[in-house]
Amino acid sequence: MSATATRARDHGIVIGAGTPGPYNAITDVADVRVGHTTLIHGDGPRVRGQGPVRTGVTMILPHGGSAFDEPVYAGYHWLNGNGEITGMAYLDEFGLLGSPIGLTNTASVGVVRDTIVELEVSSLGRGRQAWSLPVVGETWDGRLNDIDGQHVRPEHVRAAYAAASGGPVAEGAVGGGTGMICHGFKGGIGTASRVLPEADGGYTVGVLVQANHGMRDRLTVNGVPVGRAMADVPRPRPLTHEGAGSIIGIVATDAPLLPHQCRRLARRAALGVARTGGAGENGSGDGFLCFATHNRNLPSNAIDSHPPRTFPVTVLADEYIDPLFWATIEAVEEAIVNVLVAADTMTGADGVTAHGLDPRRLAALLA
Repeated sequence: MSATATRARDHGIVIGAGTPGPYNAITDVADVRVGHTTLIHGDGPRVRGQGPVRTGVTMILPHGGSAFDEPVYAGYHWLNGNGEITGMAYLDEFGLLGSPIGLTNTASVGVVRDTIVELEVSSLGRGRQAWSLPVVGETWDGRLNDIDGQHVRPEHVRAAYAAASGGPVAEGAVGGGTGMICHGFKGGIGTASRVLPEADGGYTVGVLVQANHGMRDRLTVNGVPVGRAMADVPRPRPLTHEGAGSIIGIVATDAPLLPHQCRRLARRAALGVARTGGAGENGSGDGFLCFATHNRNLPSNAIDSHPPRTFPVTVLADEYIDPLFWATIEAVEEAIVNVLVAADTMTGADGVTAHGLDPRRLAALLA
């Protein structure tokens, strides 16, 4: 799906009362960049190692500099832990994001992580020794994709990294979200943003989700149980435990937050999932990471760095954080709806089909 694909607001579907940024995307946070590599080829029966292939990788760069040399404050939250985001022990201990964020399928976490290490070595250049615990999140695309064939290669990760840019973000069946299923419809990548009024600081919150979660009957938009009204749309087969799946949510903000405040925003991302009918079911992996770009003067975590003994940071008082909570919740909710609106019907391995949600029908149900 291209960056010009229709989105919820193109069909009059407005989520919440907040104001989106110019792109209504995570890239509305200044200098945040997103790149995708999408892998689609082959049809018919699944042959391990050959296909059909419906997968990819998405890279999120926290700023235009070197994420390895210029870490930012960050925090994370797990709603249900049947999933993986690498590097969380370090992030939990130090509150720092020191790498790009990769999103891919469950079986390709290793190759994405290792390639990010390779990118760091290249970024630092000769004479400097890298130290890296990259952040890579996953959801499982094995119903549409030959996931055990591990088709994501280092060159695909490098391509997504090189393609990362600001501006509009392609949504739907792209990048790491190519083979995903959401609430029984075709899922994938979605994004949204909110800009706070000047009276609340004028800060921007941007969200990107890789949505592969949820039950059809639970799907809710603006409080309306639209999933029940679309029970006639065929669901992907074989249907085992509906609701088993995952969602990874990345929250970015230019507000001056400390790591504990980033964790608080990451927790609120789970409320956006709940508003659309997700519950963090037993078989679901629901992980959320928030990073804050305001403080760009944090010491490098490279082995050869020589940090000052002390350094200044700017901090938002917790008493003023509530508007950021609401912005996060609304942006996650809208990002999930944007996934569903953007993703077209896809047939993958063994002829399994995930149908796209008709946005005109959704708009009519809400009206």
